[in-house]
Amino acid sequence: MVFPLGLAENSIQLVPDGTLLLHVLIILVMVYVLNATLFKPINRILAAREKRTRGRSTEAQDILRNVSEKLAEYERALRAARLEAYAFTERERAGEMQDRQRKLDEMRAQLVASKALEKEAIQGQAQAARVTLEVDARRIAVEIGALVLSRPITHADIN
Repeated sequence: MVFPLGLAENSIQLVPDGTLLLHVLIILVMVYVLNATLFKPINRILAAREKRTRGRSTEAQDILRNVSEKLAEYERALRAARLEAYAFTERERAGEMQDRQRKLDEMRAQLVASKALEKEAIQGQAQAARVTLEVDARRIAVEIGALVLSRPITHADIN
């Protein structure tokens, strides 16, 4: 190593000389050696890792997209099931309301018929009571009249 040291001459020089070429040559050799032994393998490893990461990222995005689609389909099916359940409930409620209205109408008709029969029965009883009262009133009147007059009253006396 006498040659590189001989060119330096133990002094600091601001003017380039032969050592500059030596330094450039050493740097180029270092770059070549480092590139061959360190940078290229590391770059290959980083590229493979990036490829795997990007591949996993794409796979994860596909899975997320698939999950989103299935979730949307589930929500659509759930909405459809709810609508069907609401429609079924509404149909059942409407049917029950119609049955209830029909029963109410039947009860009202029975009530009107029963009311008419009771009214007729009451009128018949009132008529019978009037006839009975009239007969009783005439008999009592004849008895009172006979007591007041102290003699029996005949049918000809009443008119």
